[in-house]
Amino acid sequence: MSVFNRDEDDGLSRGARALVALPERAGDNPRTAEARLDEAAGLAAAIGIDVVGRLAFRLRDPKPATLFGSGQVEQIALAIRQDEAELLVVDAALTPIQQRNLEKAIEAKVIDRTGLILEIFGERAATAEGRLQVELAHLDYQAGRLVRSWTHLERQRGGFGFLGGPGETQIEADRRMIRDRMAKLRRELEQVRRTRGLHRARRQRAPWPVIALVGYTNAGKSTLFNRMTGARVMAEDLLFATLDPTMRQISLPGLDKAILSDTVGFVSDLPTQLVAAFRATLEEVTGADIILHVRDIAHPDSDAQAADVLTVLGEIGVGPRAPDAEAGEGAPILEVWNKIDMLDEESRSAVEAEASRREDVVTLSALQGDGVEQLRRIVSDRLSVGNRVRTLAVPIADGAAIAWLHAHGEVLGQEVDGDRMVLEVRLSDADLARFEAR
Repeated sequence: MSVFNRDEDDGLSRGARALVALPERAGDNPRTAEARLDEAAGLAAAIGIDVVGRLAFRLRDPKPATLFGSGQVEQIALAIRQDEAELLVVDAALTPIQQRNLEKAIEAKVIDRTGLILEIFGERAATAEGRLQVELAHLDYQAGRLVRSWTHLERQRGGFGFLGGPGETQIEADRRMIRDRMAKLRRELEQVRRTRGLHRARRQRAPWPVIALVGYTNAGKSTLFNRMTGARVMAEDLLFATLDPTMRQISLPGLDKAILSDTVGFVSDLPTQLVAAFRATLEEVTGADIILHVRDIAHPDSDAQAADVLTVLGEIGVGPRAPDAEAGEGAPILEVWNKIDMLDEESRSAVEAEASRREDVVTLSALQGDGVEQLRRIVSDRLSVGNRVRTLAVPIADGAAIAWLHAHGEVLGQEVDGDRMVLEVRLSDADLARFEAR
């Protein structure tokens, strides 16, 4: 289901001309209007919309009917005509009534921030799971917009009992169909969640540490993922270039094997429908041993973007772990300040000086490779915290156990004692528990 009707004569597919309008409210957002307009234009460009104009309006008193004031609506309508735009992108959430009234006033289609992000996700979802999640979020969004977007709502139909009974209006029937479809999707996604849980439990028994990449959209997560794994995951200068999670095996200094997970990028004002729908995917983050928060340190709103990422992580139950917390209280978060190659010499020196004063920051350029090996070493050290030398006696006949210790620990020495092999192995508490559970 799409916010747009993509009929051949609709003109609202790729290449559609659009105007972006930003409603500003005092204290509403720490970002500058220019930065917010740039992001909204980037979201539109991500699905091929041609942004031909940008307008920012101060809102002292948002209007329930149109959000914008009457004079502002007239200014938008004039700009739509002058720029020959077919679409208005409002960088805010609109109620169904506001969306419908704006469309009538400016005689063009209107899409809000939520609808735009849903469009991007709908186009990018590549896996069956991703499509389920997007459809669920889309249905939730569209359920309140039937009056605006469907043309047959005044009709009534009679019917048999199981169709809703005589006189049920089409809108009531359609809403019921949407509710039924959403219930079915939730059941399917719950099965996905259980399957992911089983896979996660199997990985923990394996046991290989999981490293999750998170960050604002277009921060460079996929470029770093490709750099560390040698994979060819889509990595473009686009918002939400990655939607479906990708996992690959990597090796780190002192660690034979680890799993690196690339996740969907976050964005400010992420629609609640998407946070709920993508909870199953984001649970990969909750099960990680360490989280790498990738930041575009060259972006003027890098701090605000970081705050948005932490907000979304908090919504799915992930937060920074205190240094003295127990091992089971959540994964530690390491900040990766990416794109230092895009800074001038003075700014880069200042950023690297600030990072050197913090223990939870690594600076690098995922594109050029600078600092990536340092990141590998630091991640390995973090994952190896708590490693101690253990003396373990294993039956010589149990070759699988001996091989496991060589693969997952650092064997410092071994000698035969009768029918047993005694090994001196450096292991973490978690790996020791996994070994004993075998």
